[in-house]
Amino acid sequence: MTPTVPHPPLRDYYGDAAHRERYVRRLFDETAPWYDTAIAFLSFGSGSWYRRDALTRAGLKSGDRLLDLATGTGVVARAASSITRDIVGADPSIGMLKAGRDALPRVQATSEALPFAGGSFDFMTIGFALRHFADLDLAFRECRRVLRPGGRLLILEITAPESRVARTLLGAYMGAVVPAMLTAVTFRPRVGKLMSYYWATTRDCVRPEAILTALRGAGFDQVDRTVSMGIFSEYSARLLPAPAVPAGDRSGSAETRAATSPAPPEWR
Repeated sequence: MTPTVPHPPLRDYYGDAAHRERYVRRLFDETAPWYDTAIAFLSFGSGSWYRRDALTRAGLKSGDRLLDLATGTGVVARAASSITRDIVGADPSIGMLKAGRDALPRVQATSEALPFAGGSFDFMTIGFALRHFADLDLAFRECRRVLRPGGRLLILEITAPESRVARTLLGAYMGAVVPAMLTAVTFRPRVGKLMSYYWATTRDCVRPEAILTALRGAGFDQVDRTVSMGIFSEYSARLLPAPAVPAGDRSGSAETRAATSPAPPEWR
């Protein structure tokens, strides 16, 4: 089966698909210290409020064990920390993990090979990073594996508008204005390059229908997409809860499950 890739190879940035992972990891490693500044530019400073609101609406609650996948410097994890404290961040970029401004546990890992036991988390988030995955089908299957029955997944993403005019305006801002301003502010051309790449992956990303299909194909239920402010997509999905256990069957009790549930040593 042909994998669902987020976008075709972007030859203006790397030679072919085989070089994509190395290029992306290096780009994020080199620009990590200025990443939070770049994100604040894109969101006009409203990103923290929006992320907390989206997490609340998606059902994150106190006590939930959360995995923030492709956490970067932890902007989504920090928003979630006002709701629950049991949070782990995972990202392939060591530079991004080191640049995080909080004490939350972090693990270097790719979305396609997560180093956690099955059923380890109640909730998962992917914040504006879906476009940097290599294989959406494999990544979503890994998400399903590490979530507990009844667990939820929230994906936040920017979606290029269908309208040609709106797409052109957004491209002018994200692909030209923001890179130029950030290069001037940080004195780092690579930060501007990161934002140019950010827009290229947004512009060429597969359409929402392909993402929803990949989520369903991975075994998720209640798959949905809502849109905020015309460009911010919120993809939500859930795993079906575990079947009810007969009253007399202690083998499936909560006590037994708690005693036998594997705990990954990486972050416990």
